[in-house]
Amino acid sequence: MNRLLAFALSCLFASATSVAAQGVIVDQGRFEIRVGGRPAGSEEFVIRRAGLGSGDALFANGTVSLTSPDRQEIRPLLRVQPLSGAAEEYQVTVQGAEATEIRLGRAGRRYVATIRSEAGAEDREFQARPETRILDQGVAHHYYFVRSEREGREISVLEPRSRRQFTLVAGAATTEDLRLGPNIVTARRVSFTGQGTAERVVWFDRQGRVLRVEIPSEGYVAQRSDLVG
Repeated sequence: MNRLLAFALSCLFASATSVAAQGVIVDQGRFEIRVGGRPAGSEEFVIRRAGLGSGDALFANGTVSLTSPDRQEIRPLLRVQPLSGAAEEYQVTVQGAEATEIRLGRAGRRYVATIRSEAGAEDREFQARPETRILDQGVAHHYYFVRSEREGREISVLEPRSRRQFTLVAGAATTEDLRLGPNIVTARRVSFTGQGTAERVVWFDRQGRVLRVEIPSEGYVAQRSDLVG
């Protein structure tokens, strides 16, 4: 990536950070994270809608604090199109184990990324398929942006931290009672599967808020704790 493009990305992210601090809150909360059945940390997040006209967008940012199996602090900031949920810009900083900084933005038919890690610096490009979603590793609130997908819909997914791009298919939605602390909440359960990637199971409430995310093959569970009365 040339220096001009890197500078342009830096300007975009500075602007996104400023706008993300404003706007109307769409969802805000906290997840408790368990891995292998044991407490592993927490995730706090806020999703806002900000801007007008062509500048209208949703911004999602948060902090994932992990204590197990390794200590990490993950700080993602995502900008998406408000109607489709398609990713426009993304940045994430990982401190602690596997320290990394990624800045990624859409440029026509591709996403361009600058990645800095303990291994050094690299530039990467990914295909910008129609309505691509970013579902980064260990970030539960990103699943808010697949809340409207219907059975059989193919979803192009970009997972920046693993440098992977793949397709998920939404399964049939079922209605279940989900326990959140002492409360029983009616939730919509959807399984997302894809060739060569792990199944993800997500529970949404009637407002489309993410209540729980499971990746069974990894023993990962993130469940809302702020909605417990």
